[in-house]
Amino acid sequence: MHIADILQDQRPTLSFEFFPPKSVEAFEALYQAIGELEAFKPSFVSVTYGAGGSTRELTHDLVVRIKTTTSLDAVPHLTCVCHSEADIAAILERYSKAGVSNILALGGDPPKNLANYERSKDAFQHAADLVAFIKKFNDSGAHPDKRGFGIGVAGFPEGHPTTPNRVLEMDYLKAKVDAGADYICTQLFFDNHDFFDFRERCQLAGINIPIIAGIMPITSASGMRRMAELAAGARYPAKLLRAIQRCGGDEAAVQKVGIHYATEQCHDLLDHGVDGIHFYTLNKSHATREIYSSLGIRDSAAVRPHS
Repeated sequence: MHIADILQDQRPTLSFEFFPPKSVEAFEALYQAIGELEAFKPSFVSVTYGAGGSTRELTHDLVVRIKTTTSLDAVPHLTCVCHSEADIAAILERYSKAGVSNILALGGDPPKNLANYERSKDAFQHAADLVAFIKKFNDSGAHPDKRGFGIGVAGFPEGHPTTPNRVLEMDYLKAKVDAGADYICTQLFFDNHDFFDFRERCQLAGINIPIIAGIMPITSASGMRRMAELAAGARYPAKLLRAIQRCGGDEAAVQKVGIHYATEQCHDLLDHGVDGIHFYTLNKSHATREIYSSLGIRDSAAVRPHS
């Protein structure tokens, strides 16, 4: 089922993101978390793709395992970096044969072990180019769904880290939508005003597809620092920093603050008609279950979190 279909039927959507682990132990821990989160009947889940395709096979294997062993609809990420047209075509063919219905098309980052990687060698320079290629694949009739893949793209409420010109940023986003994107899933953010402003600027730019808000609860002070680095500059409001500072290094207290803050974010987003909320889980279920169960929508209220 395309994510666009799901959004038509059940707004707001609630969904989760996982990343493919690199060890058997981590994989089993993730699968326990997936099992715990499956009980909440999310609208869909997504699986990340390592920089430069470094987790290409792991991403594929996890998506297929989720699809074949759970009731969840898994959406793989796919990036432009370090790929030729033939690479992308082969990946799309594999997902098509596996019955995967959706792709999240991203620009992507070069692997850290390729410090001076030359992007001009890539077949696709921008996510819009990748979206257009997926649409071309869809038109070929190779997918069992005659419409082909549903296509999602990324949005950046705080601004894209490599595009400081916010006007130009919206032009790039509009190019992805015009190329064939069905929905937008945003980067994480901690101030809902950034999201609401982003949503309004999308409307002004003529972008009228659903926008899903990305939420990542803080569960530790060290994790907060890593999160800022991974997100290439996440902005933490003073209100949130002050609350974490009051914890005095107590990690259990930090987690409670992070969960409470993300819960308030979600309630506010729902009150303001958000199309969907996408939880960046970091492959753990506790914080997400705590938040999800408090939102009072669909089946989530009936599922009691456990420790």
